[in-house]
Amino acid sequence: MREKTTSANQASRRTRAEEISGDRLAPVLTRLNALLPAGRRPPVLAGVITAVALVAVCTGIVYPLKQVTSVSSLGVIYLLGVVVVSAFWGLWLGAATSLLSAAAFNFFHIPPVGRFTIADSRNWVALGAFFVAALATSWVSELARHRAAEAERRRAEADLTAEMARLLLPRAAVADALGLIGRRLAAVFELPWATITLAEEGGQKRRLAIPLAVGGRRLGTLVIPAGVPESTVTRLRERAVPPLSAVLELALERERLIAEAVQTEGLRRSEAVKTAVLRAVSHDLRSPVTAMVAAGAAVRAPGVSEAERDELGRLVVAEGTRLARLIDDLLDLSKLEAHAAPPRLAACSVEEVIDAALAAQPPGAAFRVRADPNLPPVRADFAQIERVLANLMENATRYSNGETVMIRALPVADRAIIRVIDRGPGIPRAEWERIFEPFYQSPAAGDTHAGSGLGLAIAKGFVEANGGRIWVESTPGQGSAFVVELPTTREAG
Repeated sequence: MREKTTSANQASRRTRAEEISGDRLAPVLTRLNALLPAGRRPPVLAGVITAVALVAVCTGIVYPLKQVTSVSSLGVIYLLGVVVVSAFWGLWLGAATSLLSAAAFNFFHIPPVGRFTIADSRNWVALGAFFVAALATSWVSELARHRAAEAERRRAEADLTAEMARLLLPRAAVADALGLIGRRLAAVFELPWATITLAEEGGQKRRLAIPLAVGGRRLGTLVIPAGVPESTVTRLRERAVPPLSAVLELALERERLIAEAVQTEGLRRSEAVKTAVLRAVSHDLRSPVTAMVAAGAAVRAPGVSEAERDELGRLVVAEGTRLARLIDDLLDLSKLEAHAAPPRLAACSVEEVIDAALAAQPPGAAFRVRADPNLPPVRADFAQIERVLANLMENATRYSNGETVMIRALPVADRAIIRVIDRGPGIPRAEWERIFEPFYQSPAAGDTHAGSGLGLAIAKGFVEANGGRIWVESTPGQGSAFVVELPTTREAG
């Protein structure tokens, strides 16, 4: 009676030990499943060979261990092979490995050795407990595999949602990111292809259209190939479409707000520019017109002498010329802003362009020109560059207080550099960029040198249209130098 009780206790302890071993194997199974590439199982033939090899190895390991412990407690060693096979090849091959392990354990180690019989009834309990533990191990491994695969899918879907937000929300144009999102979505859900459009489309024979909507408002369409498994379509509808629709709604709303902000800012700036233009133009137009009207009325007054009539006539001509120049400036500026003044590029002599600009200056203006004799011709529009230099010379004359205006021309690294230098009040550095804006007049100039504020803007537009640059170098109280850089025919060649 004591022997039977002892045997039962030993069998119970072995069963409990195997159950505890099975519980501790669950984390190991999860780690083994993580080693599989994208959840795909290796070939079945490789699994069969691995199962036979592992059973043989475990059988060999039991032989030396029988010298230190009882045979009935060594069946747990075969669980190592069952764990590996179940983790990589699934439940059925794991169960087959369990059966093969039980047979090998019985045949090679449980007396009588070499036969599939068991002499001692106590070994039946050990063998049965081993087989049950092996099957439980296979089932736990398969369950862990499914859970690991599901966790991997969930992680990929969560990453996809985050990537959709990262691609859609920072972009000003939503349509630019839809192609990238479609490719990522196809990769995560293992689809041949997937496209996302903002239009409302219907399904066809070869494709399935899934609407993207939020609150009953259609935002776009997710198009995937027809014939996709229903489980994949269900996953798409439950896990991909809702976050995609929500992120798409936010992106479209952001795009709309940005467009409205840009439009509002554009209207505000346009209104400010329009107001400035109207004020400047109305003042500049009113002055010559008022002078011409007053001179015309004075000519007709009785008692006007011949000398006074001649003076009034010269005033009308001067103010008319000023008015015509202002109108020409406005037309040139409008053409430049509309990109409607393309240059007619040709080889031009810098000295000839300077002479033509000097001829347009009023009498009495003093200029000194120094041009490098080795200066090659520039490739530019003669009339436009002549207009640029004429505007710069007129501007320099206006601020030079009667002193001589210096003009220098020299080559620098296959570029022509032309400087127009005056001895005026100079320009503060903070205004070096603004003076080239239309209708801008430096406060340092004062009212005595007030002009239309268009000459430098037109000069900058013509220079840049001819592939050159223009800038100012100035020291307050000492004068300014306007620098024009143009490409030469040598550079063009």
